Amino acid sequence: MDENSEARHQPGGHLSQHTIVFDLETVPCTETLARHHGRDALTDDEAVEILGEKFPKLPLHKVAVLAALIAERIDGVWRVQSLGAPHIGERSEVDLISAFAARVDSLRPTLVTFNGNGFDLPVLRYRAMVNGIAASGLTSRPYFKRYDQAHVDLCDELASFQSNAKASLDDLCKMMGLPGKPDGIDGSKVWEHVRAGRIQECADYGETDVVNTYRVWLRYELFRGAITPEQMSESEADLTSFIRARLAERPHLAFLVA
Repeated sequence: MDENSEARHQPGGHLSQHTIVFDLETVPCTETLARHHGRDALTDDEAVEILGEKFPKLPLHKVAVLAALIAERIDGVWRVQSLGAPHIGERSEVDLISAFAARVDSLRPTLVTFNGNGFDLPVLRYRAMVNGIAASGLTSRPYFKRYDQAHVDLCDELASFQSNAKASLDDLCKMMGLPGKPDGIDGSKVWEHVRAGRIQECADYGETDVVNTYRVWLRYELFRGAITPEQMSESEADLTSFIRARLAERPHLAFLVA
């Protein structure tokens, strides 16, 4: 296999050997909702009353957690360089989006998501515009072009872009023999956790999501011939070693390598 044939091309003829797997956890933005309804401000309880059980329009989703795993392909093997989930308990939403866009701009990676076309990428763009953020890194490659491989939305791609063929990330992981999502939290409970001062649990959940997505992506890379079975095994072993070396400070990841 010619490794360079599998590298993603960057502008200017450079080759990208980086992948960023990312996932957003969001909460309704009371400031944006207030503006939308012509109000000066809204409390969380007032926002709940306005929104009811409805899923908020995407521009109303404030980025609360931005989880990301960065991997680099070295000698044919994907090796994890970093894993983290910064959140609004540590920094502002503006800082989260700006830092992520800058990282994308510096690496020009392949972006990998699960339902990123339908949620994560448009939310990032909307929230950058709502907040008046210059985030040109998110346009440094055609990430928003639906069928371009600069962004691989596994939810769309594995279903051949057919809604009736989609599977959830948790179901897919479990059918592949992978651990899947942790018990006790999912995206629908993030606002409840944030309001209760439990945002770190949401960040921990985001980290497990990107690890699961990365593992599914490795299987997809094997399926399409981008990596060999040996490279797949080494890439998986590298991920396991990366996680095990950090379990003392990240015990929430233990079930992923049990």
